[in-house]
Parts: sequence; structure tokens; C-alpha cells
Amino acid sequence: MKTPPVPATPPEVGATLQRMRLERDLTLEDLSRAAGVSKSMLSQIEREKANPTIAVAWRLANALGVSIAELLSTEARPLEAIRVMEPHETPTLPGGHAGYVLRILGPMALAGKHEWYELTLLAGGALVSNPHDPGTTEHLTVLHGSVEVEVAGTLRKLKTGATARYEADQTHAIRNAGKTEAKALLVVIHR
Repeated sequence: MKTPPVPATPPEVGATLQRMRLERDLTLEDLSRAAGVSKSMLSQIEREKANPTIAVAWRLANALGVSIAELLSTEARPLEAIRVMEPHETPTLPGGHAGYVLRILGPMALAGKHEWYELTLLAGGALVSNPHDPGTTEHLTVLHGSVEVEVAGTLRKLKTGATARYEADQTHAIRNAGKTEAKALLVVIHR
């Protein structure tokens, strides 16, 4: 007589998720903001009260800079001397409706402190931002093309190679008024 197969149970990712979050010095709120997953859901997952859907696991893995397989694994991976993020692993915030793509280049552990992005603006595209926390500054270097930066009603045009530094705790916008794509490096420093 054959023994019936043991029913498969979903992996318990709570401990792995918490370990990865703490290794990156992230709070639940930091990871919630970066992954677009509620803080209460993250807490439930870490306490093994809930298992993430594939979509939630994908967002968490992207925010942590790991593969879904690593997130679902119960084995701790050894720290690498050099961690390379392949292009498909880099979290991206699509702003297709506004003509921009924002690739998150900085590690999630620094979110809310120091952040850096690659900003691609299509012709006519714009990244318009509400004021950030008091004391926040942005540093924008144009890598290709030209852009306009507007801060509190003041407008400056930047060409390839130029850098603008400005207070970002007020309404601000980066626009591509040109006819070709523009690319820039954006560094955000929170105080």
C-alpha cells in the first residue's frame, strides 16, 4: 500500500523577509513605502500570519534587490564581496502617463536618507513632485539631452553635463521641453 503524498505547504517567508529587511537597516515603514505593500501586511507576513501573493512577493523582492527565489528560500545566502544588480533587477517606477521612467539605483537601506535615481524623460515628459520633508535637497545632473528645472516658480534650463542643486521641500518639477529623450542622474538627500 502506497503512502499518500504529504500535502505541500507554502514557504514560510516571514523570517527570511525580516532578516533581509533588518540586514538592510529598513523599518517596516521603509519597506512598505519602497515595495508598495501595507505596513500591516508586512507585519503579518513577518509574523507568519499571512503568506504573500506572487505579486506581493515580486514587489518585496524588487524592493529588497533580491530574486523571488531568494525571498522564498529558507537558507541564508552568504554575503557577496561585490553584489551586482542586473538591469532587470533594478526597481523601476514607471511614469508612462507623464512621460518619465525612474530607475531606483540606490540601495533600499538608504531610502528616506540618501536616494539616487536614473531619470529618463521622453520629449514633453515631466516629473512633477510635491514638497518633500523640510530640509530635503535634490541634485540633478543631465547625462543626455536638456531639461528644465522649476522650483517655486523659478525656472532654469540645463544642458548635458550641467548640475542643478535645489531645495526640494517645495513644489518642484523636472521637464523635457526638447524634441528628443533626456536622461539624468537624480540624487535626493533627506535631512
